[in-house]
Amino acid sequence: MSSENFRQLKPFFSILLIIFTLFSIVFLQMEERRMGYSVLKLTREHKKVLEERRVKEIALAKITRPQLLEHVAQQKFTLKKVQANQIIHLTGVVESTVSKDTEKVVSKVAKKDL
Repeated sequence: MSSENFRQLKPFFSILLIIFTLFSIVFLQMEERRMGYSVLKLTREHKKVLEERRVKEIALAKITRPQLLEHVAQQKFTLKKVQANQIIHLTGVVESTVSKDTEKVVSKVAKKDL
């Protein structure tokens, strides 16, 4: 191409560059708005899920409260409140030392396992 042909095409390239720049700006603004709507939608869904979780936690707390469980146990399963004379206290003497014979047996078994 000669320099004269290039000079004739300079205005065309300038207008083409300006049009491309304007289209790019418009496209980026549209993408920004679209992303904003996506974020807004996700934020609403997140709040909805948090609210549902809170409602379910409250429902679980209501269902598992001790008074309700006791009432259900008495009505449906015909259980009765425990009486003081029904409680069995298990207390025993705990040996703090192991006999020498027991130690020997345990050490022999341990050596065989190795």
